[in-house]
Amino acid sequence: MSRLGSIGGRLYRGEVSFDFVGRKRLWYTISGVIVIVAIAALAFRGLNYSVEFKGGVLYQFSAPRATTTQVTSTVSSSGGISSADVITQRIDGNAKWQVQTPVLSVSTEYQVQNAIAAKFGVPRNAVSIQSVGPSWGAQISQKALEALIAFLIVIVAYLTIAFEWRMAAGALVALAHDIVITVGIYALTGFQVSPATVIGLLTILGYSLYDTVVVFDKVRENTAGLLATRRTSYSDAANLALNQTLVRSINTSLIALLPVVSILAVSVFLLGNGELKDLSLVLFVGMLSGTYSSICIATPVLADLKERAPEYRQLRKQLAQRAGSAKRQAKVTVRAGAAAGNGPGTGSSGALADADPADSDDPAGQAREAETDTDAPETASVGATDPAARSRATSGPRQQPRRGSASQRRPAGKKKRR
Repeated sequence: MSRLGSIGGRLYRGEVSFDFVGRKRLWYTISGVIVIVAIAALAFRGLNYSVEFKGGVLYQFSAPRATTTQVTSTVSSSGGISSADVITQRIDGNAKWQVQTPVLSVSTEYQVQNAIAAKFGVPRNAVSIQSVGPSWGAQISQKALEALIAFLIVIVAYLTIAFEWRMAAGALVALAHDIVITVGIYALTGFQVSPATVIGLLTILGYSLYDTVVVFDKVRENTAGLLATRRTSYSDAANLALNQTLVRSINTSLIALLPVVSILAVSVFLLGNGELKDLSLVLFVGMLSGTYSSICIATPVLADLKERAPEYRQLRKQLAQRAGSAKRQAKVTVRAGAAAGNGPGTGSSGALADADPADSDDPAGQAREAETDTDAPETASVGATDPAARSRATSGPRQQPRRGSASQRRPAGKKKRR
């Protein structure tokens, strides 16, 4: 835990960074493949709507020893309907059966009820019947769609006012991403879509939006005054905001998923099919998708939209030119150092000639450095005015022959004339 906390602190300070925005093409590709699969499943398989949406008759009864084939054949034969139109499921820990049929007449409903009671030896009043007309189911579907549209409109308006339209667009793309993936998974798995599913879908959209708004708020804080300082691009500042909120997003998602997973496990293995399973399943799928989209979709889309603005495009161009100039200067410096290191007096290694004697632990080397520093200004001034003097200064003082006295220069045996 302490190590995880240290990683979070390093991410917040920018010492460690994951390039989420820079790898946007990877995230777009992954999301694109998942969305295509979800749309294909939705188009070819469709959704398994509950009786509340499409209308029909729902039978529930207890017959622990019965099989799925027996229940389906009994209902289809007594109701005069195809076996493909009968949906048979176990509920309440496999102790009860739930059978869904299309809309039947009142007489046919009671006929199926009597057939079930006689086939499996249960009292007639122990077979419950829930009948929903097609008009009521269509009304429920319409209300759910209206609630979803109203939710999206309010969200876009809020983000536009509180932040800006680009952030609203990024959040809307992330929400559409979460909706398509969640609905596609329901189409792939064949899980039933009930009113509880719609409630869970609206819940996970709010959760995904909450995480996105937290990231966007940090992005706005990091990019404030960005055009004035001109130190980094918008994408880099947005990526830093993602890293600073990454640990918080992961921790929040894990804490929220723990009870959802527990409810899902209990509803699947103990309670069987029901409203609790429909609600927990959509929450589980939606939370995972929402966490992914808030990190890998919403902020990269925002950075893309921002980088297309003229002022941020010019900022990125200036930063690129500055980086190129710095690289060229570094190459020139390296070449100059290499040329100086290969000159005379360097011995076997040119790097040794560039070593600073004052940086060594040798007192003699430090003393020589002090003498060089003392004589350096005088040598520089002389060399700057007279080339010959500069040559003498670089080659050292000329050694003059010692002159003796006159008597020492005269040959022996000769005296000085007067």
